[in-house]
Amino acid sequence: MSRPAPSPIYTLRGAGGALNTLHFSCQGGDTPLLFSGSGKGSIHIWNLNTRRALKIVEGHAGSSVIWVSTLDCVLCCCILQGRDMQVCLWDLSEGRCEVVDSVWTGSVGFCQCSTLETSPGNFLLAFAGEQTEEIKIIELPSKSQVCTLVPDAKLGMVMCIKLLQVRSGPLLVAGYEDGSLLLWDVTQRSRLSLVKAHPEPVMCLTFDTKRLRGISGSSEKKLSSWTLDRQNNLQGCVTLVNPGVSQLCVRGDGKLLASAGWDHRVRLFGWKKLRPLAVLQYHTDMVQSVAFSDHQDPRQRLLAAGSRDQRISLWSIYSEGGDTG
Repeated sequence: MSRPAPSPIYTLRGAGGALNTLHFSCQGGDTPLLFSGSGKGSIHIWNLNTRRALKIVEGHAGSSVIWVSTLDCVLCCCILQGRDMQVCLWDLSEGRCEVVDSVWTGSVGFCQCSTLETSPGNFLLAFAGEQTEEIKIIELPSKSQVCTLVPDAKLGMVMCIKLLQVRSGPLLVAGYEDGSLLLWDVTQRSRLSLVKAHPEPVMCLTFDTKRLRGISGSSEKKLSSWTLDRQNNLQGCVTLVNPGVSQLCVRGDGKLLASAGWDHRVRLFGWKKLRPLAVLQYHTDMVQSVAFSDHQDPRQRLLAAGSRDQRISLWSIYSEGGDTG
């Protein structure tokens, strides 16, 4: 049985559009931050102490912002992806607000970028390319091209990607329009594994490098859990009450999984056994993004959910030492 659902501890309003993406930065100094990107092209940087917008950045010429991240743990360099086919790096230090570099992707889809720090100050940036099934990976800040990944088979448009670091080096997991998941070796520029996880397009995925296990969602009424190894194993699935998942996120301690639902709800599962724990009901429209905060103190960690209703809900769901299953 699911546990009684909590209520949000507070909400953030005034984003000016549907919330497409959320990103926490809570380890740089005394001010925990939440970045949000909206369908109207605005990026809000929320001060979680005052619960107000510290800064509002109008980027991408009014085009929808579909992904936001930071390249370090302080309010210094923010990286944004918009529907104008641009990925822009913003310098937000010392009150500045200016684009210092940009990358043209050529992609007309909604596939969010992914970054991976390979060494101090150096990052890989993966993004969907101009061609339907193409994924490009470059190195930042040099913008030198690392590789272009195109599957041999016709899998349709690339829908979602995730860079991850394992002992052998950087890998990339990609979900495609035909429901396939493909594991790439970035260094060798080669395909390692392919699995058909869904009958519908893969809408979202996330991966836990500690357990070497991932999970993905689509427009159907289930989540698929998998390991991408030589056996192409599908470990199991979770049946949902209503169809459609926008985003999935595993908490940093590996105990909780959150899903953003098309049915306006956020669902929590124990990551170990995928046991349903709670259904969070607050929003009045599709939930499009979920993110766990990265506070150093686990007791301060939050879950944020962003919706098409233009509101961000924040939830405190920390359970010290509890086995969520």
